[in-house]
Amino acid sequence: MFHDDQHGTSIIAAAGLINALELTGREIANTKLVCNGAGSAGIACLELLRAIGFRPENLILCDTKGVIYEGRTDGMNQWKSGFAVKTKARTLAEALAGADVLFGLSVKGAVTKDMVKSMADKPIIFAMANPDPEITVEEVAEVRADAIMATGRSDYPNQINNVLGFPYIFRGALDVRARAINMEMKIAAAHALAALARADVPDEVAAAYGARPKYGPDYIIPVPFDPRLISDIPPAVAQAAMDTKVARKPIADMEVYRHQLRSRLDPIAGVLQGVYERLHRRPRRVAFAEGEEEQVIRAAATFVHQGLGSALLVGRERRVRETAQMLGVELGGNIEIINAAMSSRNAAYAAYLYERLQRHGFLQRDCQRLVNQDRNHFASCMVALGDADAMVTGVTRNFSVALEDVRRCIDPKPGHRVMGISLVLARGRTVLVADTAVTEMPGSNDLAEIAIEAARVARTLGYVPRVALLAFSTFGHPEGERSERVQEAVRLLDNKRVDFEYDGDMAADVALNMELREAYPFCRLSGPANVLIMPAFHSASISTKMLRELGGANVIGPMLVGLDHSVQIVPLSANDAQLVNMAALAAYNVSS
Repeated sequence: MFHDDQHGTSIIAAAGLINALELTGREIANTKLVCNGAGSAGIACLELLRAIGFRPENLILCDTKGVIYEGRTDGMNQWKSGFAVKTKARTLAEALAGADVLFGLSVKGAVTKDMVKSMADKPIIFAMANPDPEITVEEVAEVRADAIMATGRSDYPNQINNVLGFPYIFRGALDVRARAINMEMKIAAAHALAALARADVPDEVAAAYGARPKYGPDYIIPVPFDPRLISDIPPAVAQAAMDTKVARKPIADMEVYRHQLRSRLDPIAGVLQGVYERLHRRPRRVAFAEGEEEQVIRAAATFVHQGLGSALLVGRERRVRETAQMLGVELGGNIEIINAAMSSRNAAYAAYLYERLQRHGFLQRDCQRLVNQDRNHFASCMVALGDADAMVTGVTRNFSVALEDVRRCIDPKPGHRVMGISLVLARGRTVLVADTAVTEMPGSNDLAEIAIEAARVARTLGYVPRVALLAFSTFGHPEGERSERVQEAVRLLDNKRVDFEYDGDMAADVALNMELREAYPFCRLSGPANVLIMPAFHSASISTKMLRELGGANVIGPMLVGLDHSVQIVPLSANDAQLVNMAALAAYNVSS
């Protein structure tokens, strides 16, 4: 039997307390804690606090009759007796004098402002009675400016909310078929929650929260809608179960398990699992061209933290470090800051660029200025000359402008076509759509080349391509100039004898729906198309954006493919999670 209001509360409260102790500079072994409320939740909290290192003599338990002390007989039972201590204190007020921490698991109004005044410097107050706490946040603020406070309410910071732990603890326990949920598993969950609160907060959490919470007195515990809970807490619980021999079905690969958990809530994570796994085996160096931007710094830190490779932030070091400090992001050893104007590679990049552009209207000083002042050109030169494996940009410039910058430094890959391809995930199906970024009005030959490149990308990502060349018509009806171009593209593919399934012209519903396909038994595709070649750039861009906004689809991209070196350009509105995904795709090199 595992009760949420009992053990769930103890785990979440312990997680918050671990961080509050760190913020106030306290050691567990020397911290004095008073718990008001000797019911099941209070007892469970003290049992867990003992297990994480609190000394029994520093834990004072109080009930409605006062302190539980050695020798007391009134209102005692076997559970309370286990927490009886030698103390002269007999009332809650006496127990709180000089105390470091208060756990309230009792009733509204049980704690007064005078009691709070008497506590030690930087007191930690968890007033967890519901729906109203033992003392309000406002009342504490009136008498103590140095307090860290948590409640069970969602309208104040630091909510001790059982939903943070209960489902995820059971997820981990069930996935290893644990015979029990033991103390070690509960401790693991508490430490995992505490660690998550100390990590940088992704954009999706900030959007849901209405602000970007930052680890500190008002943010010692994660918020319930943090999507990382599903991938952080169950693995910690499962590992503890395995370590303590209560797991009947051990997990062989914990990293794969994390990806599986993440993909249950985030279908993009499932699609990119193979990308991430390869990068864990072969980490790459990725240049983040816009290294001074907040979301770029967060993305670079996440990219490194996830073990995908090293991050090269292009920007002024002082500016980058100041922004990182303001964000609470730690720039570790695998993050390098590179100032374009001061780089030792500056002259080599300028010479390389001048050789490429001297017959295209650029003087030597023009190329030097581009390298010194334009981070897209600098980062592109890094990749072109082998100082980085890949590059990601786009946060500060639109796609076409960023692509123009990159193309000055990097050529198309021989035999490949430069284009944009988007991954669309909807209703359990993944479809690649091309060209979503480069060629506005492709001719027949363009469409054939786009189909070949898209099929190549599909294979790189692990799919067996079934390519549909789309039009407003289906196999010649109704007739039209654009449909004729699509039909000609199919004939060109016939002549090239390509090694993938393809057909067209066809409408999108016929390409995707096998029931509608029954009217066309001659169609060459053996199943629903998973690669859609659009008749024009505008139809590709419009349809993918509409699917995302109205259809609830997840869209990755457009991914830039066909260049001789790996570069990805994100949308202007990209958040840190999108940047990490695109950086991973750049490092993976979908054009390889």
